[in-house]
Amino acid sequence: MLFKAFLLVVSLALAVTAVPPHVKRAACSNGRSANDARCCVWFDVLDDIQADEGLFEGGQCVEEAHESLRLTFHDAIAFSPTQGYVSELTILFVPYLLIVIVGHSGGGADGSIIAHSDEELKDPANNGVDEIIEKLRPLAIKHNVSFGDFIQFAGAVGVSNCMGGPRLQFLAGRSNDSTAAPAGLVPKPEDPIDQILDRMADAGFSANELVDLLASHSVAAQDTIDPTIQGHPFDSTPSTFDSQFFVETLLKGTSFPGNGSNVGEAESPYPGEFRLLSDQVIARDSRTACEWQSFITDHDAMVSKFTAAMAKMAVLGQDVNSLVDCSEVIPTPATLATKVAVIPAGLSLDDIEASCSETPFPTISVAPGAETSVAAV
Repeated sequence: MLFKAFLLVVSLALAVTAVPPHVKRAACSNGRSANDARCCVWFDVLDDIQADEGLFEGGQCVEEAHESLRLTFHDAIAFSPTQGYVSELTILFVPYLLIVIVGHSGGGADGSIIAHSDEELKDPANNGVDEIIEKLRPLAIKHNVSFGDFIQFAGAVGVSNCMGGPRLQFLAGRSNDSTAAPAGLVPKPEDPIDQILDRMADAGFSANELVDLLASHSVAAQDTIDPTIQGHPFDSTPSTFDSQFFVETLLKGTSFPGNGSNVGEAESPYPGEFRLLSDQVIARDSRTACEWQSFITDHDAMVSKFTAAMAKMAVLGQDVNSLVDCSEVIPTPATLATKVAVIPAGLSLDDIEASCSETPFPTISVAPGAETSVAAV
């Protein structure tokens, strides 16, 4: 009997431990709930920026969504574990001993581009982000959240409004304490490819991860490189997060869409499309060409790799253990009807400058109709 009683106690103990403890969700506004009470404020922020009169005009993939996504990169990538600056000199009582404490150059995804915009906007690489900074600043102050958190949240929500886009991870809890990042850490479109790859490697990103991050250009446009054609997108589907950008960047450039050649611009294949010089070079470089080409027929891989690279970038300079996962607040994007890119109407496979030596260029169709042209967004 004693043995049977012992077995019963053991069985009950195992049964109790096998059942996961009940975790009560935090009650948030409008009947919503979150795994952590610290995430509740982000539902309120979401309501604000997704409202019809809000930042994203009713949850659309508008210009502010593109600009918010761009700002996540400009804030975070200004981080270097090697290009340090002397932050403090301490002389101890030990004779002839000088201890130098070296800090990191730039604090990463810390919101410094808003907090210290007067300094960071002097960097030519940050040209054009001033408007979105001034739109995000009062919203972050209104909801009493840090600039670093707000930048990453707005970027994640903005890209979720684009059809086919990713549902990015969002971690909250960044401090509002930051220092201005020095100039020279944000790559520019006119920079040589080796310089861009070296800068990204210094921040912890491989050549392939650079390509993965550039999926963001599928929903990008420009306003400052050629001001005469403000709002001209980088491909023919500027509100759709798809693979079209990756095939169109490989088309032979024939002309400039605006006032001629500008610093950081390359020739485009058809009227209205704008091409960054860095995109053209990265698409054709032997170190990046195969990753670039792989996305043309694999939208799911493009989204997955972009999501992973963005998760890495969003916590540059941060202690992840001090942050809370509020990803559940980010909306789920609408899916695409088709996930394979096409050659724009009026062009053909002969116009493709295939640059991956390891894999043949994929077989894709040509869009029907008259020659493609793109209107400003």
